[in-house]
Amino acid sequence: MNDMTRCFTPPQTHPHLAGTDRGLLEAVAAGAARLTPEQGLTIFHELSLHDLGRFADARCRTIHGDRIRTYVIDRNINYTNVCNARCTFCAFRRDADDHDAYTLEPSAIHEKIAELSAIGGTQILMQGGMNPALPLQWYLDLLSGIKSRFPHIHVHAFSPPEFIEFVHFFDPPGESLEAKIRWVMVRLKEAGLDSLPGGGGEIFAHHVRRRIGLGKCDATSWLTCMYVAHTLGMFTSATMMFGHIEGYADRVQHMDLVRRWQDRALGPAEGDRGPMGHYKAFISWPFQRENTPLGRVPDWGTRPEDLASAAEFPGDLVARLDESLSNEEVLAQAPAFGKRVRMSSATDYLRTQALSRLYLDNIYSIGASWVTMGPHVGQVALAFGASDMGSVMMEENVVSSAGTTYCLDEAVLCRLIRDAGFTPAQRNNTYDVVTVHTDTPVAPDRRVTDWSRHRARKMHQQAPKAVQASVSAKAVASAT
Repeated sequence: MNDMTRCFTPPQTHPHLAGTDRGLLEAVAAGAARLTPEQGLTIFHELSLHDLGRFADARCRTIHGDRIRTYVIDRNINYTNVCNARCTFCAFRRDADDHDAYTLEPSAIHEKIAELSAIGGTQILMQGGMNPALPLQWYLDLLSGIKSRFPHIHVHAFSPPEFIEFVHFFDPPGESLEAKIRWVMVRLKEAGLDSLPGGGGEIFAHHVRRRIGLGKCDATSWLTCMYVAHTLGMFTSATMMFGHIEGYADRVQHMDLVRRWQDRALGPAEGDRGPMGHYKAFISWPFQRENTPLGRVPDWGTRPEDLASAAEFPGDLVARLDESLSNEEVLAQAPAFGKRVRMSSATDYLRTQALSRLYLDNIYSIGASWVTMGPHVGQVALAFGASDMGSVMMEENVVSSAGTTYCLDEAVLCRLIRDAGFTPAQRNNTYDVVTVHTDTPVAPDRRVTDWSRHRARKMHQQAPKAVQASVSAKAVASAT
């Protein structure tokens, strides 16, 4: 089964049990019980890395079986780096008058898609900065042009923060934010938009988000945007970026909000809505600090006051499993909040991913973040609840701007999956298997005779040509 059934009935919770109760964890792995937020936080802290991975792997095998683990061939196209938000974790954004600001011409985007199609790619992941210079018609023409030339390519594009800015930029009709989002989304869908990526999720806790995501939409807006996409029958993903100023309880609260809104999408029909979409996958990754304002914040434990016997990481002092604290409450309880970062390690990443597999019982796929963690940590993640190795990533610019990322070809992804004890399979956007690569001479990894030509390399980043270096006045004028 590659989907959750309609009218999904959530498993029962057992709040009277300790999170480390073996019977509870075995029931969670089997899909017969659901963790409470308190239990989720408990197992994150108290289970050994081995046990946490073992139960997450058991849960993954309940959903996906023992044999196949997947990947997708797509391309991440960042169509513009002009952005009116000022997220402190971002090294990608530019102001419109910066010398290296760009908005790609449709012809340049078409060229990238043609390269993807030539290697058997099935989708593009298209996201950009929030660029106020681009009118709605620019997006409509871009989508219709892509679908006209590449009808076989799935367009996975425009994360919730972009949609919230579309509402601000285009001033659509509607009495509520949901209605305004729907007005824009329907038109983009009719022009060729197939699904929404989960970008911009970061951490949902308000006290964290307002410090790292300056100018970016809040959690309710993000979740509402995704719910609108689900009511239009679209499938989406959800993400989380951790390992900065947040507390551990903030990670659990983030997962809990995703689970609650997924319950709603999978639950009984509301009103006269048609067939519903929902979240297909959850992907989390650690913050990459290089070249970012947030990266210049001192590490926790490097100052004398951090080492006092009673010192506790400021993020943990103000993190909550339910609602966020007010700004005044945060300042009163942790004056140093936001002034220290706690970077994530490989083990912290694996613990967080394993927890997400156990906690998100209504999400089909958990993705391994080898792009930030490296190929071999990504491979190990297949034993910690991940069922998907993501994309070959021909190109990526946002995370790459903020730190080291990796680029792998199809043969290496297949080898990583096979060496982890599974059969690699190419999938599409809806997680349907396209091709299973059994252990035969024609499999991508078995065709390789010289692995020195297939080593991991630094991710390609957009280097705009002069004609692409800024918003094309001609393109904007013709789209207006």
